[in-house]
Amino acid sequence: MTSEAATVLLVDDEEELRRSTAQALELQDLTVETFAAAEDVLARVGYGFAGVVVSDIRMRGMDGMTLLQRIREIDHEIPVILVTGHGDVQLAVKAMREGAYDFMEKPFGVQALAGIIRRARDRRGLVLENRRLRAVAGKRDDIEARMPGRTPVMVDLRYRLRAIGATDADTLIIGETGAGKEVAARALHDISARANRPFIAINCAALPETLIESELFGHEAGAFPGAIRARYGKFEHARGGTILLDEIGSMPIELQAKFLRVLQERTITRLGSNETVPLDVRFVATSKVDLEAEVAAGRFRADLFYRLNVVTLHVPSLAQRAADIPLLFLQLVREASARYGREDMDVPPAIVSEVAHRRWPGNVRELRNAADRLVLGLDARGLEPATDDREEESKLAPRVAAFERGLIARTLAVHSGALRPVYEELGISRKTLYEKMQKYGLDKRATFDEGPE
Repeated sequence: MTSEAATVLLVDDEEELRRSTAQALELQDLTVETFAAAEDVLARVGYGFAGVVVSDIRMRGMDGMTLLQRIREIDHEIPVILVTGHGDVQLAVKAMREGAYDFMEKPFGVQALAGIIRRARDRRGLVLENRRLRAVAGKRDDIEARMPGRTPVMVDLRYRLRAIGATDADTLIIGETGAGKEVAARALHDISARANRPFIAINCAALPETLIESELFGHEAGAFPGAIRARYGKFEHARGGTILLDEIGSMPIELQAKFLRVLQERTITRLGSNETVPLDVRFVATSKVDLEAEVAAGRFRADLFYRLNVVTLHVPSLAQRAADIPLLFLQLVREASARYGREDMDVPPAIVSEVAHRRWPGNVRELRNAADRLVLGLDARGLEPATDDREEESKLAPRVAAFERGLIARTLAVHSGALRPVYEELGISRKTLYEKMQKYGLDKRATFDEGPE
């Protein structure tokens, strides 16, 4: 099988073992891409990735356990198979608890590994097909799961993401730090025809000035002192995929002219070469600063700004969608519970109220950190209400409970008592829905009179 659906991303820092395993898997009719470093795999996975990741656990740099965690942050349903040495079985069992699909102990039989890969691939195919069918049916889709919110600004943002996602239009995403600009960029990539190709994120503020052109455009051997062999740049490495230029306002003014030419001509020239290389990529740029003001100040080229400004998305800050904060926080708590292998927790109403009324200058990133700390039982950075606030909790709790009961009852009524669409729309597990229905005395057969008037 040679389709993208069969792609196996094989990660091992031992070259001989990596090569021999890849050859053996290819003899089993599997398409394999190999990687010496785990970091490079992250550019190849996303919500639209249709394959399987196979990784050694013990590697230099990022190890397999860290790779598993990073992949689960992108999409927790991507199958990751970990390979462990003798004596590391306990570590592998820990990985299974943290979400690994399976593990193999060295030395392993290639046929056995191929069988696990095929089962994991089939499961991934079902996941993607179910997501597609849910989207077609108008139910909560991946975009809404990643960028939740019921305020008009979020509904409009999701509409625009879906509208331009399937196109190849270069896009500028504007928003405050931590608001979710990179999440929006990944969403554009994952719903596009480029979903199974690389997603390369480049932090324009962190590029080393002395090597910036080499990093982006690549170089030929001997192009400068120390250039022992030819090297692809990040632009060329992303062939067929999407390039995210994070904080493009930080790109040096000298480089902006060269980048403008890349945007216009879709070709690059490596340092030390006169040959042009065609570049089939989509560019998505983000900025937390007003680029028009940067143009007026002479720090950003006007022609580059107008070339990028064909399609612009604005990701709202939490202050601009304050009504979403309570539900967003509860979703982040559920995600953190799943990520850290903890039971779903009932967040006290007083904490929900505190979260709703607090300013979050760090936006979703700061809110996610607070949710993580709450789930881990650490200092939640002042989320616990003060003593006076605790006295008010007895008054607040019944109001919160009444709101939650009404929301569940109305959703049950909308879906005629069918439970699956209810817990999917509310973003909770089946078990949690049953528990809350029991808590509030709700019967799915007796909720139709409680729907919207």
